[in-house]
Amino acid sequence: MRVRKRKGAEEHLANHPQYVILNPEDAKGKWHEVFGNDNPVHIEVGSGKGAFITGMALQNPDINYIGIDIQLSVLSYALDKVLDSGAKNVKLLRVDGSALTNYFEDGEVDLMYLNFSDPWPKKKHEKRRLTYKDFLDTYKQILPEHGQIHFKTDNRGLFEYSLASFSQYGMVLKQVWLDLHASDYEGNVMTEYERKFSEKGQVIYRVEAEF
Repeated sequence: MRVRKRKGAEEHLANHPQYVILNPEDAKGKWHEVFGNDNPVHIEVGSGKGAFITGMALQNPDINYIGIDIQLSVLSYALDKVLDSGAKNVKLLRVDGSALTNYFEDGEVDLMYLNFSDPWPKKKHEKRRLTYKDFLDTYKQILPEHGQIHFKTDNRGLFEYSLASFSQYGMVLKQVWLDLHASDYEGNVMTEYERKFSEKGQVIYRVEAEF
């Protein structure tokens, strides 16, 4: 999600250390201490403006959520949503999704979400896709044995690629939705992109894949 540079975004994030972890490498292995409880830790890589991570936090107060995005302005908007929601079980990190082992110990994350990631449609950009095998290596390391990735997208090409990538990596496709909003799936929390695309009549794809 690319947005125009937001004036004051850096200061905004710095002013709310109760939500924005400015030195996440110091929290590695200590996330339960950061949250002050022993609840499961779920992360969303590429959290955008925060609709999903905030909605999930409100829906599941007994789970700790961490929203991750590399873009300063985008993360500042996610902080707005967290502040408006009053959710206490959310933290935000401005870090690169390819470097997650710098911030999480092996098996420290219980579940991972990838929502509406950049499809990088050109073959030469395959290694940038968040479901490429090198990223899966990282995810597997920070997730527990049989850890899961929950993935949503509107892009059929990326979805097909991701199903193949998961399968070739040896992951098990637990459930696959070829039209999420037409299914009986309950408790779906939409991202900003998801709402926008679904209102245009576009199909939303979803998969739960397990290592």
